[in-house]
Amino acid sequence: MQRKAHVPGVAALMAAVLAGCTGGSGEGATSDGSNPGQPGVATQAAEPGKYRTLPEPCGAVGGESLDALLPGIQEIPDEEQRTKAYAGEATLAYDTDRKVGCRWKVESADATNHLFVDFERVVSYDTTVSDDSEAEQLFAQQVEAADLPEPVVSESGADPESAPESDPAPGSATPSPSGTASPSGAASPGTSAGPASSTAPSSSAPSSSASADATPTGLQPRLLEDLGDEAFVDDELNSSGSTAKRRTVTVAFRTSNVVVTIEYAEQPAMPGVVPDSEEMQDMARKLASRIADSLGG
Repeated sequence: MQRKAHVPGVAALMAAVLAGCTGGSGEGATSDGSNPGQPGVATQAAEPGKYRTLPEPCGAVGGESLDALLPGIQEIPDEEQRTKAYAGEATLAYDTDRKVGCRWKVESADATNHLFVDFERVVSYDTTVSDDSEAEQLFAQQVEAADLPEPVVSESGADPESAPESDPAPGSATPSPSGTASPSGAASPGTSAGPASSTAPSSSAPSSSASADATPTGLQPRLLEDLGDEAFVDDELNSSGSTAKRRTVTVAFRTSNVVVTIEYAEQPAMPGVVPDSEEMQDMARKLASRIADSLGG
């Protein structure tokens, strides 16, 4: 009788063992971390970005840079106000490990200058997409929003090429000035019959006067190759009020999973004065290089 009572217990134990073995090979068992469609191949998470924190934004721009970018800051008579101007004003930030920024504004007798520096650390919440890839996509959207013009590489080269076509014209006595006017050769068929073609150089005058206020061709908004992993510069001249011109230069760059944006603006106090594009771009790019070096990118 005792033996009979023991047999069912053994059978129950064997049944439990068999159930455990068959359950491990059942459908949907992915406890080993393998992909359902690819047994035995583990999913590898994308690498995190290089940067885990961001710098203090108002401390990211040194005093020498502020002296160059904000003329008049050293001449602020009140010491307290001057100290406040150097310190800048941090933008509102809810997560200082993800996005921070700082603004400066200085008024002088000649102009009002603004400086804004923004840092954004990009983190991917998709384990299959790296932080760098996510930052690259974000930067691509920033480039698209800037709407950079197509590079005008052949403009100066096209003018001399069109000059030989205008050589038979009476204005060929001044080949190099008329070279810039030669793009208007479309109008020359109607004017080539008369001596009015001598006014061809004046046809370049409107374009040159218009371009005096515009960004010079070599300084047009464009991609940059010597800053971070990728970068661009934008240059915009706006009319504020009747005659005052405000120029805003934007330099943005990405290094690993951090995107840095610098906006530098100047509005002269005197009407008719146009801020110098080359000088402003040069100063903004130098600041961007210093920040990139401080980030180790």
